[in-house]
Amino acid sequence: MAQQPPLNPGDEAEPGTPGTGEDLCPACDGSGTKDGETCEVCGGTGKVVQGIGGG
Repeated sequence: MAQQPPLNPGDEAEPGTPGTGEDLCPACDGSGTKDGETCEVCGGTGKVVQGIGGG
């Protein structure tokens, strides 16, 4: 089995989980940095995995 990369604090689920999708990180607006430092919410990727849809 391939090991999955660790989740970032802003991720709601692992990438590829049904019912989820990538979105821009709300903390850094997708830049990957905040206040000149690596964004801790997205781990510097600028993206987070969030649930989509609704009910």
